[in-house]
Amino acid sequence: MFRSRSKEEQSAKAADAKVTADQPQQPRHPEAPKGRPTPKRSEAAAQRRSLASTPANRKEATKRQREARRADMARQREALANGDERFLPVRDKGPVRRYARDFVDSRFTVMEFFLPLAVAILVLSMFNRGTFQQYVLLAWMVVILVIVVNSVILAVGLRKGLKERFAGENTRGAVPYALMRSLQMRRLRLPKPKVARGEKP
Repeated sequence: MFRSRSKEEQSAKAADAKVTADQPQQPRHPEAPKGRPTPKRSEAAAQRRSLASTPANRKEATKRQREARRADMARQREALANGDERFLPVRDKGPVRRYARDFVDSRFTVMEFFLPLAVAILVLSMFNRGTFQQYVLLAWMVVILVIVVNSVILAVGLRKGLKERFAGENTRGAVPYALMRSLQMRRLRLPKPKVARGEKP
């Protein structure tokens, strides 16, 4: 009888909540408003697809990431073979890099034979026959000198072409990219060459 009014109100609210919980929930009348708009069929389908594509756990998410990465790598390999710009790696994308590739592929350079020449000189250096070693060393020095001169000529010509065609644009990294490509044999270059020798890029 000496309880405060607030305690009595709390007891009454708890009793009402218990009675409400014990009573079964009455079904909504079919014509009663739902309190929210009915979603369109396309929105409902998109929501179902979103729920279906959501990974259930971390293992499933990792598996999907691995599959997506594998699919991206497959598309990149195919793009490197056929030159599809959409799926090329970042280092090969863009008109500047394409021009650099075409500039190298349209020219005959000694640099593309660097690897076979280096292997041949290495094999010849194994024959220790007096003055023969001196000729091998001389041949190696000549190859290095020719490659350096060829690289300088290629770099100067490429820089000139880039300034004429892409004036005011960012061409950073195009010259080293072209020099690295020129050191590869033509048939082994990726992306595959799109211009013939002597053709204007």
